[in-house]
Amino acid sequence: MNQVPEAKRSHIRLTSHPGSRGPARFPLRWGAADAAARGPVIATVNAGGDRNAIGAHGGSYSIYRALAISSGAMDPQARPDLNDTSPVCEIGPHKQWGQAGKIVSLDPWGHRVALDFAEPLAAGVDLRPTIAITRARLTLHEIKEAIAAGRLKVDDRIVHPAGDVSVTKIAVDPVWWLPGVAERFGVAEGELRRCLFEQTGGMYTDLVTRPDLSVFLPPIGGMTLYIFGDPALLGNKRKTLTCRVHDECNGSDVFGSDICTCRPYLTHGIEEATRTAQAGGVGLIVYNRKEGRALGEVTKFLVYNARKRQPGGDQAATYFERTECVAGVQDARFQQLMPDVIHWLGIRRIDRFVSMSNMKYDALAAGGIEICERVPIPAGLIPPDASVEMEAKKAAGYFTPEGAPSADALRSVVGRDLGKF
Repeated sequence: MNQVPEAKRSHIRLTSHPGSRGPARFPLRWGAADAAARGPVIATVNAGGDRNAIGAHGGSYSIYRALAISSGAMDPQARPDLNDTSPVCEIGPHKQWGQAGKIVSLDPWGHRVALDFAEPLAAGVDLRPTIAITRARLTLHEIKEAIAAGRLKVDDRIVHPAGDVSVTKIAVDPVWWLPGVAERFGVAEGELRRCLFEQTGGMYTDLVTRPDLSVFLPPIGGMTLYIFGDPALLGNKRKTLTCRVHDECNGSDVFGSDICTCRPYLTHGIEEATRTAQAGGVGLIVYNRKEGRALGEVTKFLVYNARKRQPGGDQAATYFERTECVAGVQDARFQQLMPDVIHWLGIRRIDRFVSMSNMKYDALAAGGIEICERVPIPAGLIPPDASVEMEAKKAAGYFTPEGAPSADALRSVVGRDLGKF
C-alpha cells in the first residue's frame, strides 16, 4: 500500500486561522466590464496566498483528486498543460458579462484563462479553466427514427448519413458569486454562508471565516451545453433559436425509465433543435446535473417506492406530496440560477422554448429573457406510466395548451400498481 510522503503530512494549514494577510495580488471584482478588471478565479491549493476563492476546482470530482493524491497516483503539485486546449469557437465577451447581477453562478471568463490571464500565469499562479468548448457528434436512435419518418433530412452538414448530428459541446463548472446568489434567493449573504457551511458538515470553513472571499466553487455537478448549428448565431435576433433546458434524469435519459417523460422530452428537444439549425437558425440544449429534482437518486428511488406502494397505487393527486414526505421539499432545483448560462451566451430571446415547466419559464422571464413560443411534449411521446407525472405537473402550473386538469381528472389518473415488484 502506498504511503503518504512525510512532506505531505508535516503541516496542515487551517483556513479558520488565515494569519496576517496583505492586499491580494490578483483581487476579484465580480461583474467588471473586462477580464483584466475582473481578475482570475484562483482556487487551487497550489496557489497558496494567491487564493481568492473558496472551494476547489472540479466540483464533486475534487474528492477523486484527493484520493489520487493520497494513494500516491498523482503529484499534488501537478498542473494542467493548457497547450492546444483552447475553445473551438468564440463565446463572448457579451454585454451581460459586465452587468452586475446578470451572471452569479458561473465564471463568464472561465474558458479564456490562457488568453485573458497571461500575467498571473506568467507569475506562476495555478489557474484552471472552469469552462471547456469542443465539437462532437451525437448518435441517438430517436434521431435515426426521425430521419426514417422524414421529419429530419440528411444534409451532411448537421445531420450525417449515419444518422449522427454535429454539435458544439460546452462543459461548465459552477462558480458562485455569493452576494449575487444570496440576492437571487432573497436571503442575507451571511445567512447563506452559514447554511452552506452547516449543511455541508463544516466542509468549507472559509464560508464563515473569510468574508473577504466572495466567490465559492461548490462541490456539485455543473452543466453541459449542446449547440446545433453555428454558435455565432446565438443571440442573433434575426435567427430562430430553439432551446430546451433539461435537468438530469439518469434513469430515463440513459436507461429509458417508463415512469417519466425525461428522455422523450430531451430527445424531442434535440430533434427540434436540429430541425431549427437545418433551417438556418440555431438550437440549444442546456443539460443541468440536478438528478431527482436536485434531491439525488437515492431519494428519487425512495419516492418511486412510496408512490407505487401507497393505497391505490401511483396517483397524480399525490405526486408531489409523496416527494415532500420523503425529502422534506417538493423540488430543490430552484431555477433562480438557471438563466445565467443564457445570459453568458448573449441570448435575449428564445423563439421556441421546448419546455412546459412554469419554474423555468418564470425564471427566464424574471431574468429579462423573452420567450416567444412554448413547445409542449407531443402526447404520443408520453409513456403510459408517465401520465401520472404529466397530469400532476399540469395541475401544479406546467404549461399546457388545453389548460390544467380538474381535481376529478387528477383523481382518475392512476398508474399501474407496481407495489409488488
